[in-house]
Amino acid sequence: MRLRTVLATFTAGLAAATSLAAAGPVNANPQQNHGNSAANTACSPSVSLDRFSDSLDKTTYDGTFVGNFSALAVDRDGSLAAVSDRSSLFRLDPRTLRPTGVVPLADENGAALDSEGLVVDRDGTRLITSETEPSVRRYGPTGALLGRLPVPDALRVAPAGRAVPNGTFEGLTLLPGGRTLLASMEYALSGDEAGTVRFQTWTRRGGEFTLGAQYAYRADAGLGVPEVQATPDGRLLVLERGFTAGVGNTVRLYLADPRRATDTSGVENLTGQDGVRPIGKTLLADLVTCPSQGATAKQPQPNPLLDNIEGMVITGPSKGALKVLLVSDDNQNAVQTTRFLHLRVRV
Repeated sequence: MRLRTVLATFTAGLAAATSLAAAGPVNANPQQNHGNSAANTACSPSVSLDRFSDSLDKTTYDGTFVGNFSALAVDRDGSLAAVSDRSSLFRLDPRTLRPTGVVPLADENGAALDSEGLVVDRDGTRLITSETEPSVRRYGPTGALLGRLPVPDALRVAPAGRAVPNGTFEGLTLLPGGRTLLASMEYALSGDEAGTVRFQTWTRRGGEFTLGAQYAYRADAGLGVPEVQATPDGRLLVLERGFTAGVGNTVRLYLADPRRATDTSGVENLTGQDGVRPIGKTLLADLVTCPSQGATAKQPQPNPLLDNIEGMVITGPSKGALKVLLVSDDNQNAVQTTRFLHLRVRV
């Protein structure tokens, strides 16, 4: 299957987000630096930091802890959907980020999910990954389970497959046109070269998603892939992330292009010597270079702005760039922070 470049407007979810882009500023951390000079915003020539917000850190809504965020999406009405890896799906106000609703998620047996990736489909269906098996399930807006997608055996967690626990489907995105769904594994399969992760696709046929091509992506040494988002032209924004105790987090943003990559669905082991062409990537920014804008960290970090960044969504266009919202997963941990970063990314 080919991944085509689509020189068109945003897909339905992103189109709804254009109203979000015009909705005005989000409440920011009181310590935020509001300066607009290049020195106050530039992370790299391609990425700038507009602002950050810690407003939801260690809060609750309707009896549910607000945090553990692993993915973001723009809903059809322009609001934000945010999934927690503790099996909760939140609705957030796009202006204030405050929760306006929450529904619990469960599997076929009523058990909680380790929910990680999120897509709002064109009909409002929520596509949500769990990295436990892994799986991709379909839910209605009220949390009703509607079904699940097929997953290749090799991507299942051992002993059923070759995936490592907590290293499976972290990212999920729908490509322009809405016909191709893509999920990113966080870490390599057993037998694959360290750092080489697989991106699995599904193709929509007759309203249902069937298994499509698979691609290799080489993450930087020691890093995994927590999130991936399709750009309007069919390329991918890819987050790479790692953590070193006593040092802190590494978070890098790449632009990746899968169009000439080899389909690896029939390749048992990715060794680097197998003739496979991986997805090409270009570094947009290492977030350690972003201005801290007065952010503080509760544990050692190479930049106090950094935390366990795990979720990402494109919220709309902005003067030749993309407005990108990142969120960290605080793991409900006193030394971590639920933090939103508002970026402008030129691709």
